[in-house]
Amino acid sequence: MKLILLFSISLWICSSFSNSQRNFQNRTSNFQVGVILDLESMVGSMGLSCMSMALSDFYSVHSNYSTRLSLHVRDSRGQVIEAAAAGLDLLKDVKVDAILGPQTSGHANFLMDLGDRAQVPIISFSATSPSLHTRTPYFVQSAQGDETQVGAIAAIVKAFQWSQVAIINEDSEYGSGIVPYLSNAFQSINAHISYRSVFPVSASDDFVLKELYKMMTLQTRVFVVHMSYTLGARLFLKAKEIGMMDKGYAWIITSGLTDSVYLMDSNVAEAMQGVLGVKPLIPISKQLNSFANRLKKRSLEKSPGIGPADLSIFGLWAYDTLWALAMAAERVGLKETPKALGNSSVHLNVSDLFNFKTSGVGPQLLKAMSETKFEGLSGKFHLVDGKMESSSYQLINVVGSGQKKIGIWIPSHGIRRELNMNSTTTNHTNSREYMRSIIWPGDSTVVPKGWEVPMSGKKLKIGVPVKAGFTDFIRVTRDGQANAHISGFYIDVFKSVMEALPYAVPYELVPFENPDGSSAGTYNDLIHQVFLRNYDAAVGDITITANRSKYVDFTLPFAEGGVLTIVPTTHEDVNDIWAFLKPLKKELWLTSIAFFFLTGLTVWILEHRVSSAFRGPPSQHVGMIFYFPFSTLVFAHREKIVNNLARLVVVVWMFVILILSSTYTASLSSRLTVQRLQPSITDVSELIKKREFVGCQEGSFIVDFLKKQGFEGSRIRTFTSPYDCDEALSRGSKNGGISAFYDVIPYSKLFLSSHCDKYMTVGPTHRTDGFAFAFPKGSPLVADVSRAVIELTENGKILEMEQTWLRNEPTCAGQEESMNSITISLQSFKGLFAITGGVTAICLLVFIASYLYRYRDFHRRISNSPITIWSKVVAICRHFDQRSLSSGLSPQDKLPEATITCSENSIQPTDLPRTHEIVSSAPEDAIHLEDMSSAQHSGVVHPSA
Repeated sequence: MKLILLFSISLWICSSFSNSQRNFQNRTSNFQVGVILDLESMVGSMGLSCMSMALSDFYSVHSNYSTRLSLHVRDSRGQVIEAAAAGLDLLKDVKVDAILGPQTSGHANFLMDLGDRAQVPIISFSATSPSLHTRTPYFVQSAQGDETQVGAIAAIVKAFQWSQVAIINEDSEYGSGIVPYLSNAFQSINAHISYRSVFPVSASDDFVLKELYKMMTLQTRVFVVHMSYTLGARLFLKAKEIGMMDKGYAWIITSGLTDSVYLMDSNVAEAMQGVLGVKPLIPISKQLNSFANRLKKRSLEKSPGIGPADLSIFGLWAYDTLWALAMAAERVGLKETPKALGNSSVHLNVSDLFNFKTSGVGPQLLKAMSETKFEGLSGKFHLVDGKMESSSYQLINVVGSGQKKIGIWIPSHGIRRELNMNSTTTNHTNSREYMRSIIWPGDSTVVPKGWEVPMSGKKLKIGVPVKAGFTDFIRVTRDGQANAHISGFYIDVFKSVMEALPYAVPYELVPFENPDGSSAGTYNDLIHQVFLRNYDAAVGDITITANRSKYVDFTLPFAEGGVLTIVPTTHEDVNDIWAFLKPLKKELWLTSIAFFFLTGLTVWILEHRVSSAFRGPPSQHVGMIFYFPFSTLVFAHREKIVNNLARLVVVVWMFVILILSSTYTASLSSRLTVQRLQPSITDVSELIKKREFVGCQEGSFIVDFLKKQGFEGSRIRTFTSPYDCDEALSRGSKNGGISAFYDVIPYSKLFLSSHCDKYMTVGPTHRTDGFAFAFPKGSPLVADVSRAVIELTENGKILEMEQTWLRNEPTCAGQEESMNSITISLQSFKGLFAITGGVTAICLLVFIASYLYRYRDFHRRISNSPITIWSKVVAICRHFDQRSLSSGLSPQDKLPEATITCSENSIQPTDLPRTHEIVSSAPEDAIHLEDMSSAQHSGVVHPSA
């Protein structure tokens, strides 16, 4: 019985398990997923293997899910037509809910249109062209777009200060999509794209060699390569063959090539030694290590030493993409029956080939996938606007049979040696200091400078201006029909600069002249020829101007800049009736007179109440105010100073007078005994107002400069030699000459050194940026030549050459002294006037404060009295006009009492304040009030003085 019972229970359990299994299978919803890959390619076979492993891993972890993915694999054989046919088959016959794959950007270009018609998501883990995801919402890029890596490439170029690069890309959707983004990235770091080479996808070896030989003739030695790994392998093999992988070259490859380096043959890897590359940063994790070990066991990788760092990023993206699709399918749940496409106008006259049903689950699946987020093998999986969210990039160096990690580029922080998530540093840095050591092509450890003069026998063609005169700094001469001989100070400077460069640069100096030996144009014409690249540079007395800098790049100036105005001189007239006023300038005269009055007024205020010499009728007061300070000029004042504050003011003022008078005497004596030169024109604006003729060198930028200053073009005359300038200045504007000559500082100094007794400069120095060497825009020589100019300037080499060339030039003894005016300005006496003004003001304030405090009761009663403001002022002034009885004066200093008889109507009671109502606490105030009261009744006034 027990056996029978156990057997029955077992049958019941098996029956129940079988029914549950049958019910689970009935509840499972299968999603049909198409896979279109080139199974003969490394990326295609790798992707399929990784998706198979992802499918197995996902459902072994999520065995309770009610949805399953069924993969339908199609081989595109690398052809767009095969991929399109596979897509039509999957959409029309299999009725897939999603398509994984189109492996290349070209394949995706066509399949995305089919997916848009059927509303089926087209999901690619290897098509990375930036232009794909913008065409239809049904195309999903589950890979990093190529545009996300241009920042890392630009950071490398900036870190090594390369000023120009050449781009090599294949002629395909994948190859050309990144170019605009590279251009913008290089422009943001001031790097110039000097050349772009486009390779057909099926380029022959002859074509590759032809392009490489062409690039060897360029100055650029930095190349950025963006192409498929098959074409890239052939490129580097040929570059190695002709010597373009030697010392001095720098190669940067994009993510697609970098990811495929370990898949290439050993001879290709050997040819790529020293190449720099970028690829998305893969975070190391236990899951990644486990996946790498299992992948190794399946023998999908040829290298026996495979590790996580060698895994293909495309394989990891394929793995994560299938996980994301499986998660999205589970979110959607049960599928809806597909709907047939309606026979709308869009489909009129279209073959039945494109008449397939619209997916009902496709839009839901697309939405669910865009909301899916998880940590995958390649990092964080998160779609933003239908493409993978950008992340950091790893910088690698191809060394030996592998890749050496040299740094990490983080979008918000720039280049870093390690990824430190706990770092608090927020500054953005693109510096080589944050990279590890690099092995460059040719097994070199020296950083390539990024450019070289091509070793093809071609020399740099340097244009030199040809001038008939003004040859002190640059001279072009010929001996019969022989070659031109070019010499001069500035030519020696250029030669010394080129010798100071850390490398040899072959060049030849070529005169800018016509066949008959005459000048071929102005300096602006020479600059334009450099802009057209008919010359590789231009040297000489070329001034940096804003307009010229639009067409060429200038080095740092090697000679001072500035434009001077040269005018004839005249002798100063010492017999002028106003000659005595010329030693001091107008503002100094006015300031001195003002301080004379201020000092006299201050002394009168301080002495009026205590000294009999400063009392008397009003006319005597005014006279004393003006007389006293002027009498100090010859120390003829006899008035006794009683107040200590007044004594301090007078002492300081006499010190100022002593210095001022001594200076005036010396200046006037010098003017009357020494004949001095002065400019015939003191104000340059007079030249413009009077429409005078002015001159400058022929072909110079000064013609345009004078027009901007306001001179008419018809009033500007040009000259070819200093002799012509001398003749024109001597004749003057009214006699067919000129009134002023404009030239740059170096030539002006030379001209004046020979004619210092006839001409002088006047007016301000108009600033310019000096003489410099001109190179075509983007020339890499500019920076190195500028550094050499700085070096020669600092070590005094340029100064030595100037002294050698100009030592025989005539000089004028005492030129500066004879030309400088000795009229004294206010600036020389500002300190003295500040001292005397400060002392005077302080003494005056102390006296006023003391007076107000001493008679505070009187002033308080005056201010509180109900009389008019004018009456208050009169009362205070009369009070101040009293003699101070407590001053301690000797009897002889006191004035005798006097009386003034006047009519009874001369002073009316209404004209004075009601003084009988005001009681002062001071004794002299009481006496004064009594006198005023008795005067009102008797008609006699006793003055207080």
